[in-house]
Amino acid sequence: MSVVTLNDSNFKSEVEEATGVVVIDFYADWCGPCKMMAPIFEETAGEVKDAKFGKLNVDEARETAMRFNVMSIPTLIVFKDGKVVNQVAGVQDKEALKRMVSEA
Repeated sequence: MSVVTLNDSNFKSEVEEATGVVVIDFYADWCGPCKMMAPIFEETAGEVKDAKFGKLNVDEARETAMRFNVMSIPTLIVFKDGKVVNQVAGVQDKEALKRMVSEA
């Protein structure tokens, strides 16, 4: 599945009103660890078929990042049926990311 680009205007419809599992990568273009996380996130999105994956640039979507108390990046938040079920900061390996999805 491809990764959806999220922003303040589409976050509600794409994530909070979605059914099932949605995994969001809160990132910034200038962030070194975010650049390390990006290929892992993209690869996992291609392998996991039972979840939706999205990326949200915190510099372009400050309102949404603040609403979910994203203080450090990368931050991964897993939603299930529009509700937060898991949140972790820092680079995660593919197995940890898959585990987050399966536990949601």
